[in-house]
Amino acid sequence: MVVRPLARLGLYAKLVRIDKPIGTLLLLWPTLWAFWAASAGQPPLGILLIFVAGTFLMRAAGCAINDYFDRDFDRHVRRTRDRVLTQGLIEPREALIVAATLAVLAFLLVLLLNPLTIALSFVALTLAATYPLMKRLFGMPQAYLGLAFSFGMPMAFAALTNEVPPVVWVFMLANLCWTVAYDTEYAMVDREDDLILGLKTSAITFGRFDVLAVGLCYFGALGLLVVVGALMQWQWPYYVGLLVALSIAATHLIWIRERDPASCFRAFRHNNWFGAAIFAGIVAQYLWSAP
Repeated sequence: MVVRPLARLGLYAKLVRIDKPIGTLLLLWPTLWAFWAASAGQPPLGILLIFVAGTFLMRAAGCAINDYFDRDFDRHVRRTRDRVLTQGLIEPREALIVAATLAVLAFLLVLLLNPLTIALSFVALTLAATYPLMKRLFGMPQAYLGLAFSFGMPMAFAALTNEVPPVVWVFMLANLCWTVAYDTEYAMVDREDDLILGLKTSAITFGRFDVLAVGLCYFGALGLLVVVGALMQWQWPYYVGLLVALSIAATHLIWIRERDPASCFRAFRHNNWFGAAIFAGIVAQYLWSAP
């Protein structure tokens, strides 16, 4: 079947999930948390745009490389069997070309930044490229994803301050806990299919303690964000944001308690508001403390 160029671009857009921005937002929020903290609430527009564009490009590249590695599994999973690569609408080599092109574009943006940020970008790229393999090797691939989804944080501090202070590692650990929470909700959707395929996920590893584990991960993330607030000497506006995020996390635990796939997926998607609440608290902190 011959696919016209514009139609093929549409297939590439579906490959990289342009129509499903939740993954980009979940990657973007922690980067923005760190960006506002590193810039003391006064982010330089040029560097901010580089990070926003880079986040979009790397998430898109990650989707393409993920679908390439998972193409033989996805056809057996109800949620993923209609993906363009799984259906044979594009060739596997095309997915690799798309992923490589997007990664190169992201790297060209990073070259506009300082050497420390460029060096960190190689670690970020390695994590993003190898994450799809973890569900075959590691019982907690969600933790590896958490590390990959946290690397915009040290890069933000490096780009703005040319250093990576200790608070960044607390920030990253908090984001790793949050990532395990929401990606376990995501994995709960596919648990039955993943068991049949022999894949490894946190939802399978946690077993009947999955809801408890998600709750502990949310609690750990918020507890570590309290530590971040103390280290940054932030005041009540920030903690209001954390309280809102806590109420959102509690809502998610109610939604997933019966382990209904549709409710688990709803909780996963709703994590956008968890990230937004924390970001709003950081922005409010700097607006409130501005002279």
